[in-house]
Amino acid sequence: SLTVSLPAALQPHQPFQIIVRYTTADGPAIWWLDPELTYGNAKPFVFTQGHSVCNRSFFPCFDTPAVKCTYSATVKAPAGIQVLMSATQSSYLEEEGVYQFYMEYPVPAYLVALVAGDLIHADIGPRSRVWAEPCLLPTAISKLSGIVERWLTAAESLYGPYIWGRYDIVFLPPSFPIVAMENPCLTFIISSILESDEFLIIDVIHEVAHSWFGNAVTNATWEEMWLSEGLATYAQRRITTETYGAAFTCLETAFRLDALHRQMKLLGEDNPVSKLQVKLEPGVNPSNLMNLFTYEKGYCFVYYLSQLCGDPRHFDSFLRAYIEKYKFTSVVAQDLLDSFLNFFPELKEQCVESKAGLEFERWLNATGPPLAEPDLSQGSSLTRPVETLFKLWTTEPLDSVAAASSADLTKWRTFQTVLFLDRLLDGSPLPHEVIKKLSECYSSQLDSMNAEIRIRWLQIVVRNDYYPDLYKVRRFLENQMSRMYTIPLYEDLCTGTLKSFALEIFYQTQNQLHPNLRKTIQQILSQGLNPLPAIDTTAVTTDTPAMVLEDKVSEATNGAISLRDVNVSA
Repeated sequence: SLTVSLPAALQPHQPFQIIVRYTTADGPAIWWLDPELTYGNAKPFVFTQGHSVCNRSFFPCFDTPAVKCTYSATVKAPAGIQVLMSATQSSYLEEEGVYQFYMEYPVPAYLVALVAGDLIHADIGPRSRVWAEPCLLPTAISKLSGIVERWLTAAESLYGPYIWGRYDIVFLPPSFPIVAMENPCLTFIISSILESDEFLIIDVIHEVAHSWFGNAVTNATWEEMWLSEGLATYAQRRITTETYGAAFTCLETAFRLDALHRQMKLLGEDNPVSKLQVKLEPGVNPSNLMNLFTYEKGYCFVYYLSQLCGDPRHFDSFLRAYIEKYKFTSVVAQDLLDSFLNFFPELKEQCVESKAGLEFERWLNATGPPLAEPDLSQGSSLTRPVETLFKLWTTEPLDSVAAASSADLTKWRTFQTVLFLDRLLDGSPLPHEVIKKLSECYSSQLDSMNAEIRIRWLQIVVRNDYYPDLYKVRRFLENQMSRMYTIPLYEDLCTGTLKSFALEIFYQTQNQLHPNLRKTIQQILSQGLNPLPAIDTTAVTTDTPAMVLEDKVSEATNGAISLRDVNVSA
């Protein structure tokens, strides 16, 4: 901590300036990558990840979401290294190699972000561009050109003007520890998600929604993160309903709520982390409190509030007024709820906040599942085939011919396929006959699908000890450097009988992994064993200090489900 003694002669309310000269060492906010950890393998790379309380290792700050300020920064970089920050204004003095940045609107410390590396850009809309390594830029353009503006326009029609000027996106190497981060003006997103179109759509729209909920109006305390995440998830689904229809939105919601109930089953309904208002104990990293309850239970409460209005468009009007009232400030739950009741006096007269079994206080402080969940019947055209196929494969005696002929997975949406595979995962281990026939029917089809689908099939292979497909697990891990596509498989391999197989793969691939990820996998492999033998790291950089950066969903809290069940967007 830093204590500053003010001069005795300073008059009350007299402006004063404090200059702090400082040097940062390796810290949890700053991720340095050697060229080998990038896609292009050409130049070094660095990015920051401030959420929740990491930016105190980046610069001196009041590292709390309750405090907001503007900022300016001067960054000097070698020639050929592009520097970007989450700022509304920027300039570059080429002869000096100096970048200047200024964020003109007040933001909390965790939203100050920097990235530098071999990055080039292309415009994809009137106020948006994508930045990526040269080898990735064509893919990024093909996936996002034209549609980001469509999402921004839809969001503005719901919640009022986009206040940040530009909405740019930078795709980061697979070492980025989460899927996406809503840094103002410049969303950070992991490049690995580019191959999974539907997940990419949802992840970017979620970050777009944060431009209103989280960035403009922020939770004042980390104990109420649902105020950002629950509202952003609700807004994300309003935007997808406007742009892709209710059926798609209901399918994605069903997939997430399935994961919520899976997490609850493992954690227990009395677990305090299932509260919306979680108690943050001293010394606990706030990121450890982020879980599916923050997103999905928070979403269910917001959805419930919208249903009290009778028409979601009326609730949209309230949220526009809420944003206008509180933009550039930080709020607590009572601010939101008081504003809601004042905006709808007829609901206040009906005492909806005290409705038996659905009291607002109970929503906030009760453990367990949401008190009410949305009606997803508008998605039945997409969810019913999943339920039918799952039932065919899990009903005894198995009729594999009927099951195989009932659906063509190549024509399904990604969220249908992952919902089906997640339910098979929940039922694993499956009878050997079932897993054998599943492999015969689907394994070759799934090989050509995106990583979100493939990893789930490979987890089924591992949890069922299905050796004929085990070589595909090796091949997958040999080509993955991302936490979200490695940790779940290593956790499953080490939970069952395949730990020696996992060790073998790890020793072969460790040099292509970021030191933080390498350390996390070592910890997984070490559970229940004597300490792992020393690993030759002469070919890679020295590990960063002992602190291992965690995903915004705590692996320690959520166990083996941490990354399979949460495709984390901050």
